[in-house]
Amino acid sequence: MAAVPPGIRLLVSFERDQWYKAFTFILTFLLYTCFHLTRKPISIVKSELHKNCTSISEIATMVSGGGGDGLQPSPPLHVDMDCSWKPFDKKNYKQLLGAMDYSFLCAYAVGMFLSGFIGERIPIRLFLTVGMLASGLFTCLFGLGYVYNIHSLAFYLIVQVANGLIQTSGWPSVVTCIGNWFGKGRRGLIMGLWNSHTSVGNILGSLIAGYWVSTNWGLSFIVPGLIMAAMGVVCFFFLIEHPNDLKSLYSQKSTPDKMCYDTEMLLPRDTVCIPVQPVVVVKRESEPTPISFMGALHIPGVVEFSLCLLFAKLVNYTFLFWLPLYITKAAHLDAKRAGDLSTLFDVGGIVGGILAGVISDKLGKRATTCAIMLLLAAPTLYGFSMISGLGMGPTVGMLLVCGGLVNGPYALITTAVSADLGTHKSLKGNARALSTVTAIIDGTGSIGAALGPLLAGLLSAWGWDQVFYMLMLADFLAMLLLLRLVVKELSKTSRPSSSVELKEH
Repeated sequence: MAAVPPGIRLLVSFERDQWYKAFTFILTFLLYTCFHLTRKPISIVKSELHKNCTSISEIATMVSGGGGDGLQPSPPLHVDMDCSWKPFDKKNYKQLLGAMDYSFLCAYAVGMFLSGFIGERIPIRLFLTVGMLASGLFTCLFGLGYVYNIHSLAFYLIVQVANGLIQTSGWPSVVTCIGNWFGKGRRGLIMGLWNSHTSVGNILGSLIAGYWVSTNWGLSFIVPGLIMAAMGVVCFFFLIEHPNDLKSLYSQKSTPDKMCYDTEMLLPRDTVCIPVQPVVVVKRESEPTPISFMGALHIPGVVEFSLCLLFAKLVNYTFLFWLPLYITKAAHLDAKRAGDLSTLFDVGGIVGGILAGVISDKLGKRATTCAIMLLLAAPTLYGFSMISGLGMGPTVGMLLVCGGLVNGPYALITTAVSADLGTHKSLKGNARALSTVTAIIDGTGSIGAALGPLLAGLLSAWGWDQVFYMLMLADFLAMLLLLRLVVKELSKTSRPSSSVELKEH
């Protein structure tokens, strides 16, 4: 008999529950990757919606003023048609582009507070599936604006608002699902790895959008939208919300095929036997009631981390929506190269999110880890603004460092901290509270995400330095909001396994 290959021995060494955990980890990772995949194209396409029209304007002036040799002057070129995309061809194009970001993020912030309550009251699988299908539709609609030559600002704003509302179905759903499957052990590391889906989605969105941005920017939205809708179908067929959902499946399989016949001894052998129907006694557990909004706010740490995330997410989303355009202006690169270079910020973000999880697990201090990274991020942002025009090498290095320090606290708060607080001991094992707590924390952060790109659009009119001063101030305020929790953590003589006491599911 041939020996069993070592790979097969490795596969069968894992238990069934471990396989389902790994499957849920990978599936939810891919599902939320699609959400950021559809958010990133707008930042890549911005530099195409409003191009640098200087050279075209000069050509138009030369041609229209060429009557000095006695020839009839030629009619001026249609610069607007040949250059920027209306209505973003005006001098206030930064404000218009900022309004598009603001409309999406404002709708996202408002919808996030509602989605947590909805997610606790309907099956997460259905909620997430509908959200992904609808988000894919609205992302494609934005791209169809190019296909059908739509130049109405209202059209793009309406699509952004609708997409912002729909996309709130994603985060509370996937965090609740991953929190149901993974307990408190090494949660920082696991969720640090898992939360890299945001950076992976940003990278893929940049690459896909950058491939078509200069030739047909409509496909920069249509292709991610189709991917999003396809993954929504996958979600419907394969997402398992909770480990308990599998119990009924395996209890049915464990039912014996042959039934007992208790009438066999009483009746003749040639008589038809009456099979006894199996009786399954199910102990009904009381359904946990959804937690109220005020009840979630009374969980220790929810208010502090929510307000901290407001400023941390302000910085993160300003980079998400404005970094490619900034690189285009500062480094004088075209839209595709600027989009490709901006992915380094997300590469650094992956490393930063994982490091934040590992360090917080090791120290057992979530707030302290976030505060240290926020303290280091502020001067790093200033350094990036100073050297971004000095060449490719320094820019690449600073993008990686900034990405790690900016994304680390953001990733830790939205994943491990949210899961910790959503399973706090004061909830007495009520797993249905996780969606509401997650929605409150991320919804508050989304207010900052809406303000950041809007302020960046306004302040950039006075120079990009003003934008970086705003980002440094936001990081400093985020750190200050955690000081009470940091002091509380450092004052503990013993080192717990987590900064927030947890309750196993």
